[in-house]
Amino acid sequence: MRHGFVKVAAATPDIRVADVTYNTEKICGLIDETVKEGAKVVAFPELCVTGYTCGDLFTQEVLLQEARAALHKIASHTKGKDALIFVGVPVAVEGKLYNVAAALNQGKILGLTTKSFLPNYGEFYEMRQFTEGPSVAREILFDGEKMPFGPQLLFVADSMESLVVSAEICEDAWSSVPPSIEAAREGAVIIANCSASDETVGKSTYRRNLIEGQSARLICGYLYANAGEGESTTDLVFGGHNLIAENGSVLKEGRRFENGVIYTEIDIKRLLGERRKNTTFQTAKEPKLIRVPFTICKEETALTRTFPSRPFVPEEEGERARRCEEILMIQAMGLKKRISHARAKSAVVGISGGLDSTLALLVTAKAFDALGMERKDIVAVTMPCFGTTDRTYQNACKMSRKLGATLREIPIGASVEQHFKDIGHDLDDHSVTYENSQARERTQVLMDVANQAGGIVIGTGDMSELALGWATYNGDHMSMYGVNASVPKTLVRHLVHYYADSCEDAELKAVLYDVLDTPVSPELLPPKDGEIAQKTEDLVGPYELHDFFLYYLLRFGYEPGKIYRIAKRSFEGEYDEETIYKWLHTFCRRFFTQQFKRSCLPDGPKVGTVALSPRGDWRMPSDACSDVWLEELEKERKK
Repeated sequence: MRHGFVKVAAATPDIRVADVTYNTEKICGLIDETVKEGAKVVAFPELCVTGYTCGDLFTQEVLLQEARAALHKIASHTKGKDALIFVGVPVAVEGKLYNVAAALNQGKILGLTTKSFLPNYGEFYEMRQFTEGPSVAREILFDGEKMPFGPQLLFVADSMESLVVSAEICEDAWSSVPPSIEAAREGAVIIANCSASDETVGKSTYRRNLIEGQSARLICGYLYANAGEGESTTDLVFGGHNLIAENGSVLKEGRRFENGVIYTEIDIKRLLGERRKNTTFQTAKEPKLIRVPFTICKEETALTRTFPSRPFVPEEEGERARRCEEILMIQAMGLKKRISHARAKSAVVGISGGLDSTLALLVTAKAFDALGMERKDIVAVTMPCFGTTDRTYQNACKMSRKLGATLREIPIGASVEQHFKDIGHDLDDHSVTYENSQARERTQVLMDVANQAGGIVIGTGDMSELALGWATYNGDHMSMYGVNASVPKTLVRHLVHYYADSCEDAELKAVLYDVLDTPVSPELLPPKDGEIAQKTEDLVGPYELHDFFLYYLLRFGYEPGKIYRIAKRSFEGEYDEETIYKWLHTFCRRFFTQQFKRSCLPDGPKVGTVALSPRGDWRMPSDACSDVWLEELEKERKK
């Protein structure tokens, strides 16, 4: 369970209606299987000991006695097994019959969670046989032992106090006030739902959305174990549609109409981190729920779940296209407001023929269209210097003309050489001074051209560069509105690609495709044989790795060792462990040392869940020390 990963399972056994002996055997068999697979929390379906569809057989004492005896037998079977297991069973208490999820651990029945909401509509008539559970849990005497009985029982791992589990039963999750709400407020990070939800047309989609939404609302892991084949088909069919969700995303989904088990790992540290950040997630001021300890051993959890290697970019093509269109609109609408508020007559964009400036120009054109302004008032400035190649220069010029912008070419070589003379810098010394002087000269030109044109300078730098500090302070770091400020490099590429695919101008499309094929470079060093000599990713590392590091560091607060662990899994076959370690170490070091550049970041629109604005999502001291993060990474590397 290192790094907070807890393996869980949702299990649907084969059953026979009212055949308690057969059902018990099958449940115990699946318990053995799930424990062997390393699951620490396991959920079984509603009333699976007897079958959900027993109807009025639930009024038969012989069935209830058999079910109670079976519950004790199943509990005994869990002795020596390292898991918390929830099993659905009918239980008679004080003359009334209750639909219960029994929590079992190490040979004991720890508690009986009652169903709070009994459906009595459509195909359901549970009130005919069952009584709604009490509104508040209490202790009862159950076969000679005191035991918690009622809703919202909290089961707390004695070896891992942050692992708090609660249960609810089927309809509870479909109600207007699910019991899991209060359980989550008092600390439950995993909710197990023992369910018997039948299949009708379209219901599986609704069910999936419901569980996704509940896990998002409660910022929790959610295990949904559903009844399947073996239930009576007199009037209904049950599909065994099992689901495991975490904070709004389904991690694992069972095949419908097939009984079996699904497994994955819930990241409880991620959930707790999200809850700490989310100030509207209300924790209970005065805890009232019963807390029941259970025993599991802390041990290594082998990961089976996947982590997207490009977390900023949707994998599905249609969703990716929708995301790109939405982001372009957010960027354009942000810029539209700024131009309107500043009463700017023009917008000035430094265009290099690279990805970032291309996206900035495309967004500016979109904003001008929305404002009803003529695109000729977009001033696209190309400023060739020592490192400019003919390929990027031609692309910058062609693109500007095709978009209808006014192209201005302002070579800066002579100005930079004069600056070198002024400060006593040797032209053959290609150090950081050589590079940054060009970047700052370009920014000065853009600012002054904006003054001439009565406009504002549009920033081109992206979020990945900001995270790494890969920007010249008071050079490309500065603008009057940074449209790409919260767009990571991996997404910049897809936005330009989307624009190219959707535009109807064949010549513009060809230029944009060539920009996409051009190596990422600031072009501040002289070319070699006419080709780009300075490739950013050779110097600072692959952006797809850095964007992965950035996402999991900021979005979920993962420690570097945890990021290293999941990166090895996500990039298996693409990057070896040493390469991932090298660039993650670089990322952590640069992320801390370069905060001062982000502390005075120009305005720009937030487009996603991760952003670095010092006025919004990320407020960090510029002189914070990275030692703890780097030491933690090194410890993980040595394991």
